[in-house]
Amino acid sequence: MKKIFTIVVLPLIILVLGFFIIRSLTAPIKFQKEREHRQHLAIDRLKDIRVLQTSYKTEYGEYTDSFDTLEQFYNEGYITIIRQIGSFDDSLAVAQGRVFRDSMEMAVKDTLLKRPGFSIDSLRWVPLVGEEFEMRAVIKKVSGVDVPLFEACTPFDILLKGLERQLIVNLNEDRNITNRYPGLKVGSIDQPNNNAGNWE
Repeated sequence: MKKIFTIVVLPLIILVLGFFIIRSLTAPIKFQKEREHRQHLAIDRLKDIRVLQTSYKTEYGEYTDSFDTLEQFYNEGYITIIRQIGSFDDSLAVAQGRVFRDSMEMAVKDTLLKRPGFSIDSLRWVPLVGEEFEMRAVIKKVSGVDVPLFEACTPFDILLKGLERQLIVNLNEDRNITNRYPGLKVGSIDQPNNNAGNWE
């Protein structure tokens, strides 16, 4: 019996322990690699949201909190493009009437986000997890002036769904301790931040 334990059972125990040790050492590395991959995809999408929100505000004077509205703006909307010929710093050219501006209307989808692989239908979705980004828009008084603000975000709990739970909890706790949003966010409805992303 002792011989069987030494020849069969003990090596199996050693193999199982070795497996768990290796797994515990490689889990954070795999988590970090997958986190970076998902963040890269989500950041690209948040940048697209920012581009459309900025153009929407230029046209309508405020942001929207609706992905349906953003999608409709992309598919059916127009933006005004202002073109300047010459420089207003050149007084001779101005005097001769060779400096002027004109504007033209262009379809949003023919102007913005024209790159291979872009699909307006995927704009609202957090990549790889099938849940929507959160998006809010407000008008806030800043120094007595009404300022339109927006934010779009996704918490790590959604962005990293399906990955090692304890590592997500640790990441959230690290962000909470340093008083930072535990996830990815562009813009802010709390105060103007020039629509910066919290990864920038």
